[in-house]
Amino acid sequence: MPAEPVRFSDPSPHRLIVLLLDCLLVGFILNLTLQPLVEPDLGWHLRAGLDLIAQGWRLPETDPYSHTMPDWHWIEHAWLTDGLLAVIYRVMDPLSGLGLILFFGGVTALAWWVAASQARVHRTYRLVAMVASLWVALPFLGARTQLVSLLGVAILLWGWGRVQAGQRAWVWGLPPLLLLWANLHGGFTAGLFLSGVLLCLSFMMRIGAGRPTVAASLDEPVLSWDDLRRCALALGIAVAVTFLNPYGWRLYQEIYESLTDRFMIETLREWQPVSFQGWAGKAYGMYLAGLACLMAGWYRRVEPVRWALLLLMLGLSLRHWRNVTLFLIVSLPLVAELLALAVASCVRWVPILKTHAATALLLLTMGTAGALSALGSEHLEHVWLSGKSPDVYLEQTEYPIEAVRWIRSHRQDVGTRLYNDYGYGGFLLWHFPGEKIFIDGRMPAWRIGDRRIFQDYADLNREDAPRLAVLDRYAVDWGLLQRGSALALALEAHHAWERIYADAKVVIVRRKG
Repeated sequence: MPAEPVRFSDPSPHRLIVLLLDCLLVGFILNLTLQPLVEPDLGWHLRAGLDLIAQGWRLPETDPYSHTMPDWHWIEHAWLTDGLLAVIYRVMDPLSGLGLILFFGGVTALAWWVAASQARVHRTYRLVAMVASLWVALPFLGARTQLVSLLGVAILLWGWGRVQAGQRAWVWGLPPLLLLWANLHGGFTAGLFLSGVLLCLSFMMRIGAGRPTVAASLDEPVLSWDDLRRCALALGIAVAVTFLNPYGWRLYQEIYESLTDRFMIETLREWQPVSFQGWAGKAYGMYLAGLACLMAGWYRRVEPVRWALLLLMLGLSLRHWRNVTLFLIVSLPLVAELLALAVASCVRWVPILKTHAATALLLLTMGTAGALSALGSEHLEHVWLSGKSPDVYLEQTEYPIEAVRWIRSHRQDVGTRLYNDYGYGGFLLWHFPGEKIFIDGRMPAWRIGDRRIFQDYADLNREDAPRLAVLDRYAVDWGLLQRGSALALALEAHHAWERIYADAKVVIVRRKG
């Protein structure tokens, strides 16, 4: 069993200090979960949601937002989440941005708290583990609909823990969870995958625990055959109800094609293997090293299902960046438990820590307060500005809000068929309702015949020689491009194009004549 929290001889003053420490840790969690609205895909999610409401919740059959792939049969796998975002955006006006920030921050915090709550240790250890895990996850946080699926994973694992604890009724929560999840985000397939893995592992442990001596050596509940049959039935029903979505079986087809698209996997960073270079890679490496040290020092439990699940998710996280957050959610309860064991051991080994516990706790609390004051206040100011005045905040980012203002007052001076850089697509859909864009974050796997917009985009943005013929193929007559990019320089120097706007971030070009 996980270690009990350290108890002191005179708990009253310690309890107050611990409560203050917990409040400071919650402050850290708020700083990590509340993020400015800078996610590139937020714009198209919000536009899709607003249009969904305006059209009476009728989903479009083909892509309504691009002039490059208007005949693509778009599967909007996050339609319900997008609709919810649009409702928040409208209801919270004129603080719509703040509403979105609170939504995503709340989903993130809830996902991590539900995951941490599986650890049967004192609240402080869970909060510390959450802070460490969220710090590593920071590059993947913000206004990302994928966070909904992380919450789904956390709830699924929490429910599985209840079933293992003998609360069998919780297994019937799986079908409604997957029904809702399948309409909120395409990541519901991760829930089905994890459910299947847990069932198979539990089945194998049931077989292996047939001998009383083996069963007695396990520190993990062994489900009965009746429990396993009940879990299998619940999973079967869960699979069936996921087809109750606006697209039916086509939702699975879309997800499968995206997950197996070689070109997309080789091109997008989130599909690349983890590299321990850069801030994100080093942070994840430190997390894994710390977890390994804690396990080597204090993990002595025999938990075959947990071991196998951790190893599987670790392998998947190292294979693709996008799976790092899944491993963080799965490993979070173990981290909290190991922290409790480590502290308990340190108190036993170093008696002075027990006799001067109040002093140690006070110093730790003061250090936490100092760190929060130094790191947190400026960040929350950015968050507030992003929510209260998004356009003002965007001036501090890479997004071309200044160019957007110029276009609004000079719309007659630009063309009719736009080229935009990949990272600007969602942003432009948000700020220019009705404008047809060239590409956005929905489109890496889209392909019709010999048309593959992401491949065409890659050809246009070759550093050595941008293939400008692509622009002719799509009849592009103006473009908004990152200043100094190879394509921008090529078009500015081309005799058939002219620059009509420039600032520190972007240039706007158009065809002559």
